[in-house]
Amino acid sequence: MIPSSNHAINRRTFHALAAGAVGSLWTGSAVAADAKFRWNYMLPSCMYGYSKLAEILPEAKKIGATHIDIWPKVHGDQREQIEAMGEEKFAQLLEENDVKLGCLTHYDLGPFGLQKEFAFAQRFDCPLMVTGGSGPKGLKGAELKQAVATFVEKMKPHIEMAELSGVTIAIENHANNLIFSPDSLRWLLEMRPSKHLAIALAPYHLPQDPQQLAKLIRELGEGMVMFYAWEHGDGAHDPLPTQQQLKQMPGRGPLDFQPIVQSLVDIRYQGWTEVFMHPVPRGIPILPTVAETTAEIVRGKNYLHQCALKAQQGT
Repeated sequence: MIPSSNHAINRRTFHALAAGAVGSLWTGSAVAADAKFRWNYMLPSCMYGYSKLAEILPEAKKIGATHIDIWPKVHGDQREQIEAMGEEKFAQLLEENDVKLGCLTHYDLGPFGLQKEFAFAQRFDCPLMVTGGSGPKGLKGAELKQAVATFVEKMKPHIEMAELSGVTIAIENHANNLIFSPDSLRWLLEMRPSKHLAIALAPYHLPQDPQQLAKLIRELGEGMVMFYAWEHGDGAHDPLPTQQQLKQMPGRGPLDFQPIVQSLVDIRYQGWTEVFMHPVPRGIPILPTVAETTAEIVRGKNYLHQCALKAQQGT
């Protein structure tokens, strides 16, 4: 039974999910016991537009990813593809390609609509969902802090359901959203009732100051579970030539990732990383073919690795 309210969760639904959650809680597969910095890559399906999952999944290993991040329309349509093919076929594709379901990204459902996906996530041992916040925009100071507190309070029953199904809900700092500014991120972590509410950090939506971004990462620490290696470049809304759109990718635009990666090394970051951008229009791959798209992701990953090597060498 799917709850009809945006904020409330049906008691029967809650207890049914709780009963089925025994033994399935996520223990943090992306966190190593030795607490050393490591890259844990996830492949976002939307980078390939509306390409078929059968074509996308083999690419995960090529970029060093163990998990796939599934997006719905309009950025991708892979969640709809799963519905069309059925869960058994999807599970078969995952097994054939030695890939696991790592994330369900759902800006379409919003933070109060994710309960529709908890049972699906649980069946595939999916540890993460990413969405945006909800509430008034453009606030600062005490008003912003109070709005974040209200949002966290409304999220509590949803976080409980997420925890029972082994899922962490990560809120991205998306533009034109309550959870957008560094202060809103800090207060979200300060007020969260559980580590099953966390942050997906998108540098694209923040001032393109590498030192300030590095400082924020150090402040967020283990509260950040997803890092999008994604800069603003020339933006992601205007129909620019492909080479200009690609300036969103790490190592192509003006943003220096060295201080940012240094901060990841310093906090011993072990969450997920996605090499990321948005094409214009949405729903197309970032480059015309699957092979070209993968090669560009690998190029971005190699740039990040160079930054990490310098950071670890102290140069």
